[in-house]
Amino acid sequence: NLTDEDMSFIKNFVLSSGSLKEMSQMYQVSYPTMRIRLNRLIEKLRISDNEPEDPFVLLVKSLAIDDKYDVDTARTLINEYRKRKDES
Repeated sequence: NLTDEDMSFIKNFVLSSGSLKEMSQMYQVSYPTMRIRLNRLIEKLRISDNEPEDPFVLLVKSLAIDDKYDVDTARTLINEYRKRKDES
């Protein structure tokens, strides 16, 4: 589930000894922006660490984490998908 960009971020994070201050300078963004990026990556890792889940559900969750969908929309999509899947 991790993109090449995510992997590069993780590599830079480790090489900077986990310093968000150093990372924010490297990426030329504010500390809060860097913190948000790290939090999103943590959520991606948590999703992938859970028991194997339906690929569609994982995709919708990832899109919500990346702010492509808001959480309520993602939840609605997943619930409808599971409901229809159970009906068939």
